[in-house]
Amino acid sequence: MGHTVTLAGQGWRFDAEAPETVLQAAERAGIRLPSSCRNGTCRTCICLSTSGTVRYKIDWPGLSLDEKREGYILPCVAIAETDLTIQAPAAGKLPVPPRTDA
Repeated sequence: MGHTVTLAGQGWRFDAEAPETVLQAAERAGIRLPSSCRNGTCRTCICLSTSGTVRYKIDWPGLSLDEKREGYILPCVAIAETDLTIQAPAAGKLPVPPRTDA
């Protein structure tokens, strides 16, 4: 069962289905979230979740206990367990690849 992820500032929505991460789901939907390592250590993708819950693919994502309490998540290793609303100000739309069937 999938969950809806909403980017609060942009109003964009996409579906995230386990076992894909929030980052993978965003990319599948044509949305670019900042990312680099994709393993939960570099913190490039850190964003604030204002509602919903996630679980992590790894035991120790690169967040402090205080950051977790405040609602910060790492989309590269976070799997949505409920519908989510996140704040990711640097998010953008991925370019649409040119058609090759013309």
